[in-house]
Amino acid sequence: MRGTVCRRIRRRIAELGLSDIADYAAYLETHPEEWERLDAFCRIPISRFWRDRGVFETLAGHCLPDLAARIMDTEGAAPLKVWSAGCASGEEVYTLSILWRIRLAARFPDIAFSVVGTDVDPTMIDRAERACYQSSSLKEVPRDCREAAFRRHDDEFCVTADYRQDVAFRRQDIRREMPAGPFHLILCRNVIFTYFAPALQEELLPKLVEHLAAGGYLVIGAHERLPAGTAGLTPWGSGVPIYRKPEA
Repeated sequence: MRGTVCRRIRRRIAELGLSDIADYAAYLETHPEEWERLDAFCRIPISRFWRDRGVFETLAGHCLPDLAARIMDTEGAAPLKVWSAGCASGEEVYTLSILWRIRLAARFPDIAFSVVGTDVDPTMIDRAERACYQSSSLKEVPRDCREAAFRRHDDEFCVTADYRQDVAFRRQDIRREMPAGPFHLILCRNVIFTYFAPALQEELLPKLVEHLAAGGYLVIGAHERLPAGTAGLTPWGSGVPIYRKPEA
């Protein structure tokens, strides 16, 4: 990923007719609009359905049933709300929708399930709303889910209407705004705790926790670590990057 970013910057330096990174740094000082372009160079959206499959198996087998059961006990028919932060082209969002409808909805018929995906890149949001993907993105999808939730159109596989219900996408920069919560489950994988500086991670983690309902779960990337303190979250289980917020 670092190499990709460096190549993008080198190409931009050549486009501008500059000599080296020092010249580019000076250019940034006198051309503040260039910061937005540089920010875009640092985005590397890698996404596919069922990415890190063990995480989704844990969500389906433990976390989502636990959340649904507690909602039924305490709130009746309140919706189970999920947020996918840094959703890229939407594979994670649709994975959650498919997982719920095929694996869990019959067990909890009175629970409405909704997912919102946010990303800073408008191109990614457009792709997510289109909901059509190359076969390489579906390699990890279980056969029954693939047959139920996708239809082939030319050389793409498109998510069918049933699994696009109660799914929404918004263009948001998580550094500046977050969708209205609280959410019972937040997935923030390979975004804040991979690309942002430690000080910004420490600033944003409490805001994530504020958007998490009591007893809710936060999922981060498989190779990520939370900043020291973890804002009151406790690790859930072993071998999966899932944390739980204490119940009120």
